[in-house]
Amino acid sequence: MTNILIKLSTMAVLAVGLTACGNGFPGGGTNGTIGGIQPGSVNDPTSLAYFQQTIGDRVLFAVDQSTLSPEATDVLNGQANWLLQNTQYVVTIEGHADEQGTRDYNLALGARRASAVQNYMVSRGIADNRVKTLTWGKERPIEICSSEDCWSKNRRAVTVVGAGLGS
Repeated sequence: MTNILIKLSTMAVLAVGLTACGNGFPGGGTNGTIGGIQPGSVNDPTSLAYFQQTIGDRVLFAVDQSTLSPEATDVLNGQANWLLQNTQYVVTIEGHADEQGTRDYNLALGARRASAVQNYMVSRGIADNRVKTLTWGKERPIEICSSEDCWSKNRRAVTVVGAGLGS
């Protein structure tokens, strides 16, 4: 009986040890993890997935405005901190507008929104050669309908992360 208990205890210890190796403990990582983090996943703070889903890649604007709201500056602070830690990336800020107004007016409004985000990023320490702007005006809506619910989602600036400075 004692011999069986010793064997069972040894097998339990081995099982725990093998499980620990696969869960990101130092020296572990048999399933591609590093310190319990799957590289490139949403839980990897250096990944694009983390930037897009955890920090957020867009800010919204009020009707006919390009002024950053407190909610927008919270998101942009997170984006700036991420960019300061991940200097291999550059960004393009895309400015968008809702379907109200003329094409030319909305292109100009989208440009002002993108510029407001760019200026904020530079003020937070991101080098200006890492931040470009692009306006889409009302040409690329994410919602299509004639209601405030849709329009409010289309009044945005989106931060698109790209390859580094050498590209």
